[in-house]
Amino acid sequence: MERADVIILGGGLVGLSLALALDRHGLSSLVVDPAQPETQVAPAYDGRATAVSSASWRMLETLGIAERLAGRTCPIRAIRVSEGLQPGGILFDPGEEDDPLGTMVENRLLRAALQEAAREAERIALIMPARSGDTVCDAAGVRVALEDGRLLAAPLLVAAEGRNSPTREAADIPLARWAYDHVAIVATIAHERPHGETAYEIFYPDGPFAILPMLAGEDGVPRSAIVWSVKARDAAPMLALPEGALAHEIEKRMGGFLGAVTLAGPRWNYPLGFHHAARITGQRLALAGDAAHGIHPIAGQGLNLGFRDAAALAEVLVEGARLGLDLGDAQLLDRYERWRSLDTFMVAMATDSLTRLYGVPGRAASALRRFGMGAVQRIGPLKARLMAEARGETGELPLLLRGLTI
Repeated sequence: MERADVIILGGGLVGLSLALALDRHGLSSLVVDPAQPETQVAPAYDGRATAVSSASWRMLETLGIAERLAGRTCPIRAIRVSEGLQPGGILFDPGEEDDPLGTMVENRLLRAALQEAAREAERIALIMPARSGDTVCDAAGVRVALEDGRLLAAPLLVAAEGRNSPTREAADIPLARWAYDHVAIVATIAHERPHGETAYEIFYPDGPFAILPMLAGEDGVPRSAIVWSVKARDAAPMLALPEGALAHEIEKRMGGFLGAVTLAGPRWNYPLGFHHAARITGQRLALAGDAAHGIHPIAGQGLNLGFRDAAALAEVLVEGARLGLDLGDAQLLDRYERWRSLDTFMVAMATDSLTRLYGVPGRAASALRRFGMGAVQRIGPLKARLMAEARGETGELPLLLRGLTI
């Protein structure tokens, strides 16, 4: 039987970040995932790029991950928000002397850096590919039987398996869930003019259209990531378009301000939905990342919420271990529950409300939205607060998100 301080089901971005945070502070983990590690970092596995908030990036710096990505990321120095292509809107531009609002990194590159660091870590065992079978969480601890017959044991089980977490379902944790009538089309584009390290969020009646700055390609041509929310009924026809036709549709929605557009890679699509667990802990169990919550990508906060979960849970467990507590102790898990529940709920409700607000059709609704954006642009303290939210720097931040060790 293999033993560790924590068993983590899910070797994705959040699960590996948690394992590395625990390793850095002397705690061991067994990370179980059914996917082949090599498959997860292949270009065809995941076409998404993530806007990692400045607070989350500080955690990656502290864990030694940021240095592994040197030269392969792009800072976000400004964010422009607009109602369609109409003038006005909001410009978030903190200034050259301040930290960027975020850092754009391709998911596969971030996953590769995390896997590499985990393989080198002294107290992390990657059990991949492997599937968990029977799992028991009781007063004596956690026991997990893998389908290949291996047995694992630890005081605590962490479910970081993603939106359809079987561990969450087995624990009978209630879930609020609904689907949006939208599909996200994700692609990397090359464009004629430089993006100036600026992200754009353009709200159309059919859904938001995000342009996120990326590092230039090997040919030096500027690149950006596109996250385009389309009505579900329109997704299949759009995805069926030839490359040139799809690039033309993207260029139209950009208003041509970055010049001619070409596709710089495959296109992906993801159905959009919302879910939020009624609680994120159980007996010797903690949920993290998409196993606990899933939100609309309208504000780019999904993965950053997962990083906050990992940082908070690591801090709770490390401090508990220093006090000699059982890592599955209900008091420790209650602290994690209290720390993360309000933040995740507030962000989830805010993104859901924005999605619904910008989906209201009609000139009156459009005029009201433009008025609201103009007010935010004029009111300095409100604008500063929203920039802090974008950076992930509000609320009670875990030490790792402040760039500090626990």
